[in-house]
Amino acid sequence: MQRAGKGRTPRRPKKPSNIEKDPVGVYCRIRPLGGEDEECCVEMISSSTIQLHAPDGLKANRNGEYKETQYSFKKVFGIKTTQIELFEDVAKPLIEDLIHCKNGLLFTYGVTGSGKTYTMTGSPGEGGLLPRSLDMLFNSIGPFQAKRFVFKPDDKNGIEVQNQVDALLERQKRDSQPSILKTPSSRQKADPEFADMIKPDEACKSEGVDEDCCYSVFVSYIEIYNNYIYDLLEDAPFDLIRPKPPQSKILREDQNHNMYVAGCTEVEVKSTEEAFEVFWKGQKKRRIANTQLNRESSRSHSVFTVKLAQAPLDADGDHILQDKNQVNVSQLCLVDLAGSERTNRTRAEGSRLREAGNINQSLMTLRTCIEVLRENQMCGTNRMVPYRDSKVTHLFKNYFDGEGKVRMIVCVNPKADDYEETLLVMRFAEMTQEVEVARPVDRPICGLTPGRRQRNQAFKDELSRRLEERGGPINGEDPVLLSQLIESLPPLPPCELSDPSDDQTLPRLIEVLERRHRIRQMITEQFNQTANTMKSMLQQFDSQLSSKENVLYDQRSKLGEKDKVIVNQRTEIERLEKKSKTLEYKIDILQKTTEMYEQDKRSLQQDLESREQRLQKELAERRRMEQRMQGMVTDTRLKWEKECERRVNAKQLEMQNKLWVKDEKLKQLKAIVTENGGPSSSPTEQPQKPERPSRERDRNVVQKRSASPPPLSTVPPVHPMHRRSHSAGGEKWVDHKPASNLDLDTVMQPIIPNAIKVSTPNEKALSKCHKYVLRHQELASDGEIETKLIKGNVFKTRGGGQAVEFTDIETLKQECPTAPSRKRRSGSADGPAQRDDIENRAPVQTNTSSSHGYQKRRRP
Repeated sequence: MQRAGKGRTPRRPKKPSNIEKDPVGVYCRIRPLGGEDEECCVEMISSSTIQLHAPDGLKANRNGEYKETQYSFKKVFGIKTTQIELFEDVAKPLIEDLIHCKNGLLFTYGVTGSGKTYTMTGSPGEGGLLPRSLDMLFNSIGPFQAKRFVFKPDDKNGIEVQNQVDALLERQKRDSQPSILKTPSSRQKADPEFADMIKPDEACKSEGVDEDCCYSVFVSYIEIYNNYIYDLLEDAPFDLIRPKPPQSKILREDQNHNMYVAGCTEVEVKSTEEAFEVFWKGQKKRRIANTQLNRESSRSHSVFTVKLAQAPLDADGDHILQDKNQVNVSQLCLVDLAGSERTNRTRAEGSRLREAGNINQSLMTLRTCIEVLRENQMCGTNRMVPYRDSKVTHLFKNYFDGEGKVRMIVCVNPKADDYEETLLVMRFAEMTQEVEVARPVDRPICGLTPGRRQRNQAFKDELSRRLEERGGPINGEDPVLLSQLIESLPPLPPCELSDPSDDQTLPRLIEVLERRHRIRQMITEQFNQTANTMKSMLQQFDSQLSSKENVLYDQRSKLGEKDKVIVNQRTEIERLEKKSKTLEYKIDILQKTTEMYEQDKRSLQQDLESREQRLQKELAERRRMEQRMQGMVTDTRLKWEKECERRVNAKQLEMQNKLWVKDEKLKQLKAIVTENGGPSSSPTEQPQKPERPSRERDRNVVQKRSASPPPLSTVPPVHPMHRRSHSAGGEKWVDHKPASNLDLDTVMQPIIPNAIKVSTPNEKALSKCHKYVLRHQELASDGEIETKLIKGNVFKTRGGGQAVEFTDIETLKQECPTAPSRKRRSGSADGPAQRDDIENRAPVQTNTSSSHGYQKRRRP
């Protein structure tokens, strides 16, 4: 008995730097509207472009205009596209690659209710991509399939190859144990639910199947629910009393660094009906629920994997070659992703809300992985792709990092309610088209002569024909041919022994048997000669045929290379055309944007010019007003100087008159005292100095307030740069000036030497100083800016920090000299009242043509 060989998925070779890559093929399919009165937001412009219109009531930009966006795909399928047309363009090339030992991934993507499950599965009479792919596969490899259990999974993502004896024992063991779950037989009557999925006239097959190989198909079906993997084909024991939930599966990496689901059930199938029956068995276990947007909404991502194992025949074309290095395994994953949804529209609660969150999270992870891949490929970065954040992306990591074709079908629901979700789907599809995947390479073929199966069958047919022509036996089980062969031999003599001393019967019998033996040897030798002659002729024919086939194979390989060059050139032309259209579209957008910016620039320039003209006019008017005001101030000052001088002179004259009257009275009093007094009389008292009139009495006298302005200060002006605050000292200060204060230069601002200026106090600055001052600005009641200097001492606290104890507040205020004073005056003619008003007046700014000065603040 030969030892069973073992075949595994071939290890991916190290990718060279110049490896050829193909972009991810993204297709778009538009489903029909549910009703004729529904508003449509998607329009098919061409066979590769669609346009999205914002629905009524939704403004896409701030100008209030509707924004229309266009998106391009490899191909767009309209509402009238049939399932067979979609299959011919999308899935058929993947099946051909599967037969030629190349991997493939096909998944549907879109919002909930956009037709993803219908596209993948279909309906009676309109089979989807999955049943049509299975039908094409079995139509192509049907005559070349191996018997059951010749190929056997090894539970480590590999395939073991068994010889005919081991496979026969496995089949007998399976048939003798009815308790073991058996694979559905293809000879049973098909289930009416999928019997009419595909019409007979729509069946198709691949023409490039290698007839010198044996094939076997294995299928598996899993779902990813709430980021856990479950096997839909697993037959768990059912317990009515204590039912157990299904056990989740884990992802593992095989020896070739390919991801697979450990412990997943793989069923060997031999026909389309059998494979679809297995699929339907798992489909009934898939989690489906009713939501506000979809009556049968998929609550999980489903993955149906078709694995094809193939091995070449031996040199005689009779049995499978028992060499594990010659076994190739390829697989095609058909993925039906659950649709993204918004909970405020589906009104999901409880478990439905959790399912929606996990679905959206896994789709977001898929978008993130695609975005990082695109950034790494376009920008040359080496960011880590977060495949492990979701089971979906982790399972299909090999397709994006390794090799194989990846195709995505974006399903779109054109109704206006799904506009915002459709917009996000379109952006993701546009980004996915820019991701490139390594192109699968052709696997090396074995070195045996092609056409072995045909030659073996031809040899058997020719041998049967010649035996039939010669009247010989075609097979050993035909009684007529056996009787004819026996009759051609010499007849046997009578074998009865009547006498023990008979010496003639046995010698005659021995002689006849020896003649029969010689005749048999002659027939055998003649047969061997004929067989050898036939073999030599067949070998000659084989050599001639192989030479011709080699020539034909060379020509076909050259033709194939030319076809590949043509296909590559066409693909490059399509890519360049698509890129050119995209650049033209971007150029149009940039031109429109440039025109808008130019219009805005012109309008702003016009506005700026008009404002500059207005500003010049205002400045000229202000200068005229300043000159006029300066003249009025000068005239008023001269006028009031004269008036003040006149009033002072009048007051002096009045006081002199009063003093003269008092002197006269004093002289009269002295004369009277001199006349009446004697020597013993007391000496003459000195006359008392007349008292100054009381201010309180003057204030109580009701007089008419003078309308004249207060006299101007005669103190000479000082330069504002030389003014110093009382805060200046020998200590070190922290000058806290908030950032919100207005910068008044040196006007009403103290100059503090040896100070640390900060906008926000901190412990480091406070620890270096002994004094603290805060500049606080506020608006006074007369509209001028008033600055307060809040001062304090800095001391250390017990905890090791710094604290400030406020001790003084100094106010710096600015007033206009032309504004009327707010302090009451007793009268314009009262000298003491005027002096009191001048003494209590705040510092006044004096504007002259020569210099600007400020009166120094009076100390209290």
